[in-house]
Formats: sequence, C-alpha cells, structure tokens
Amino acid sequence: MNGFPREPPPSCGGFGVSCPLPEPYRGSRADRRHVVFKLMFVTPRIAPNTGNAIRTAAATGAELHLVEPLGFDLSEPKLRRAGLDYHDLASVTVHASLQAAWDALSPARVVAFTAHAATSFADVDYQAGDVLMFGPEPDGLDAATLADAHITRRVRIPMLAGRRSLNLSNAAAIAVYEAWRQHGYTGAV
Repeated sequence: MNGFPREPPPSCGGFGVSCPLPEPYRGSRADRRHVVFKLMFVTPRIAPNTGNAIRTAAATGAELHLVEPLGFDLSEPKLRRAGLDYHDLASVTVHASLQAAWDALSPARVVAFTAHAATSFADVDYQAGDVLMFGPEPDGLDAATLADAHITRRVRIPMLAGRRSLNLSNAAAIAVYEAWRQHGYTGAV
C-alpha cells in the first residue's frame, strides 16, 4: 500500500478512540518535513509506555511503528492520557506482524536495542531512515527476533550493574534523541 490515510475513519472519533487503527495509519497533522528515524515497538504490552512514545514521536518527528499483537487496545484511556494531546501530531503505524513491518518499511538499517549487546548505542553513527527497534516489556527482543536478517546492529544503553532494564518509553526517548542529536536536531526550535 503506497498511500497513507490522512484521517482515521469517522467512526473512530479520533486516534484510536473507539476502534482499532487501520494499517497503516498516520496522524492527520504529523509534521514530516524532517522525519528521519523510525521507532519500532515489537509487541508492546503496556499502554502508557506506548502513549509516552507517541509524545516522543510527536516531539522529535520520528515515526512510531507498532508491531502486533499489542498487549492493550488502542482505545485504552491510559494510552490516550500518556499521549496527552499529541496523538494527532505523531506518525503512528500499526503492523499486523514483523514481516508486514519489514514489507512496509524496507529498511536499510535496523538497530536493535537489547541488554545482551556489547556495543553502546552512543557508538553508532545513526543514518536517516534507521529503524530503532525495541522489544516488549519486560523481556525485550527474543532470540529469534534478534537473529532476524533485517537487524544490522545490536546495541545496549549502559546502566549500572545489577539493573535489568530501562522503561521502554524512556529507552526509546534516549535512543531517538541521540540519533537526532547526531543530525543537529534538524527541524527543532
């Protein structure tokens, strides 16, 4: 599918309010003048984390790609509350499967974030169009997903010893802001 609907169907009443989003979906007022990076959440389970990521996508111009199955309904009040009024400013696409996401994105580079990597996320030279991929809470990307041929880099966000992981939306924000920083915060005020 080449085109993206500019508005959700009228029966939805806005961003995922009373029905699932069509695939793919992008918010009606998303600013795409400088979209450079693509955040991908594979089977996210916690609605507020995804809501926070919607705010991050709106603030940075990144695209947010959600790979089903989701652990929540897109109409959940917690998702809307966490995203505040940024839903119509964010570019959000829901994919039926990881393969559907690959087919839609045709990514040249996929950076998978995992606690099991040796390379720091700060040691990557991010490029326009990079997919920044994150797994579900609390386990992260599984071994089969990390072995996917589309993944070109595996990186970690440093933490103190004895800590299991960062909150998903915090990790995504750290990653996309580092990638955007490397590109001079293009489009920022």
